[in-house]
Amino acid sequence: MALNRDDYAGQLNALAPPGRALPRESDSQWQRLTQARAGAFSRVDGRAATLHEEADPRTTSELLPDWERVTAMPDPCVTGEQTVSERQDAVVRVLTGTGGASRPYFIGLADDLGYDIEVEDYTAHTVGSDVSEPIRGIDWRWAWTVRAAEETVRQLTVNSGVNEALATWGNERLECVFERLAPAHSILIFAYGETSW
Repeated sequence: MALNRDDYAGQLNALAPPGRALPRESDSQWQRLTQARAGAFSRVDGRAATLHEEADPRTTSELLPDWERVTAMPDPCVTGEQTVSERQDAVVRVLTGTGGASRPYFIGLADDLGYDIEVEDYTAHTVGSDVSEPIRGIDWRWAWTVRAAEETVRQLTVNSGVNEALATWGNERLECVFERLAPAHSILIFAYGETSW
């Protein structure tokens, strides 16, 4: 917690030697000078207190451009303006992300991006396959389908600023991020409006 001007003025007065040269009356020149010094100390203390918030990418605002520079943000998949909250989330995602190629990883990634999806993977038809299963070639074992709503709407969040859009919609970002992060050997298919929920 940052100390205020009066706190610092009290400390400066406590450190000053007693005597008529350094009067304690509030209207004296010495006390006006002490108040000015105390104000400077208080401002520095306040800035140091905000640095604690700026050191955390989840709460940063002033240092957000520096966090983005360090994490190579904004994401090349982002088109248009992003809210401050979305920018903070993207930085945190890069810093804490471990990567992966599993179904839960991509479902979690989509959730972080604001999309509700299902992932379906396939198997190739073999001699031991059930007769009722579709006949698929060997390449289908590398295919997977991401099923999402036809049009996803992401609403304004609590941390959003006054100048930010109330909602954004579209699935381009989902496709761009998934195509960039999908395993190189896989075949990624997107299907919209075909979910089971």
